[in-house]
Amino acid sequence: MDLLALADFNLVARHGGVGKAARATGRPKATLSRRVSELESSLDLRLFERGGRTLKLTQEGRALYERTGALLTELDETAAAIASGGDKPKGKLRISAPLLFSQTAMGRLAAGFALRHPQVRLEVTTDDRYVDMVEEGFDLVIRVNPDPDESLVGRIFLRDRLVVVASPTLKRPKGHIAVPVVVRGTDDAAATWDIRRPSGTSRIAVDPVLHLSSLMMVRDAIRAGVGAARLPLSLVSHDLADGTLVRWGDVDGFDINLWTLYPSRRLLSARVSAFLDYLKEAFPNGTPDELAAYIGG
Repeated sequence: MDLLALADFNLVARHGGVGKAARATGRPKATLSRRVSELESSLDLRLFERGGRTLKLTQEGRALYERTGALLTELDETAAAIASGGDKPKGKLRISAPLLFSQTAMGRLAAGFALRHPQVRLEVTTDDRYVDMVEEGFDLVIRVNPDPDESLVGRIFLRDRLVVVASPTLKRPKGHIAVPVVVRGTDDAAATWDIRRPSGTSRIAVDPVLHLSSLMMVRDAIRAGVGAARLPLSLVSHDLADGTLVRWGDVDGFDINLWTLYPSRRLLSARVSAFLDYLKEAFPNGTPDELAAYIGG
């Protein structure tokens, strides 16, 4: 396969058209168009649907773009690193991180990383949904308890656990009396919670009195005494220490693991490796206490 033709195909695909790619890169429009046609002929595939003034990738074209775009970028970065005499992190680093971790820790992490690696342009997007890393152009994603995915590899960098907490003014439930609780979202319709204590596991009846969209809001609500809640230990560690909240026990059978994930077929760039090292430095043991201390710091 002609790598020059492949690189020009990726330029056209990235910019959404031959004309746009030519204007953005200063390359002759005729050259880009010819290279794409040559690549199509060599592969005996149609890579673009041509109609009007726009080009749209065919299914085969999109597959080729997704599988070769990152590799070509890595080749360019490797050549640039060798030419400059090192592998100093530089360029854009796009990360997708979940809402709660972003709200509590990502701002400080991003600032520290930017100060240490000024040649990296870090871009963090907050999202709890599944993201297609290749399609959406992310270099790294951070996710809580992700589903297995053969196309991704990664590692756990933080562990947390859910605890049941409430204001000291709210009495612990006795018998079958339902206790008012605050839950995240509208899909938590459980009528009971299982709570694990050193003495064993017990079950309490619950009555959701508030449905809120973020765990930060849930924590603020229970501080006001409206009900109990299930929250990550790291988020309420300081409240427990100063007595603002009390701990009724742990949520039975539920652990929180934060993973860093990246495409399995992609070599780690210097930027991604540097960020992974920075996370390891921030959370060397990956415990809830470390995250709580980082948030409180």
